[in-house]
Parts: sequence; C-alpha cells; structure tokens
Amino acid sequence: MDSYSLYYLLAINIVTFLLYGIDKYKAKKGRWRISEATLIALAVIGGSIGAWGGMHIWHHKTKHKKFKLGIPTIIILQIALAIYLRLLI
Repeated sequence: MDSYSLYYLLAINIVTFLLYGIDKYKAKKGRWRISEATLIALAVIGGSIGAWGGMHIWHHKTKHKKFKLGIPTIIILQIALAIYLRLLI
C-alpha cells in the first residue's frame, strides 16, 4: 500500500470518528444532526474503523441494527477486499 493510501485511510478514519462524536453531542443538545446515511457512507469510503471506534467510545448508534451489524460487516468486507487486491498484485 502506498503512502497516499495510508494517509487517506488515516484521515478518513479520524474524520469519521470525530463526526460520530459531534453527532452524539448534537443529539444530547437537541441540535441539527448528521444523517445516518452520511455516517454509514463515511464507513463505506474507508472510515469503518473510525466509525466502529466512534460507536464504542462515544456510545453512539450502538442500539441501531444498521450500525451494530452494518459497521462490522463493512469492516469485514473491506478487509476481504484488501486481501483480495493484495493477492492480485
């Protein structure tokens, strides 16, 4: 994996983690929220570890099935894809 990919993954996971925390804060304050579609999309585009960490550190979206089951599924699929792509190279 090249350094650009690693920087991208690091950045997207940090952003995703922080957005889960921000959404939790906004939920407590009754403010405008980040959509669930956005939070899941961030996981799909590479922020799945940040999403999983945000769920557990911030205790956010842990009771929603689409997050409780979806985020680990995305992580598994991304790992499988990375292994597959690595075997092709």
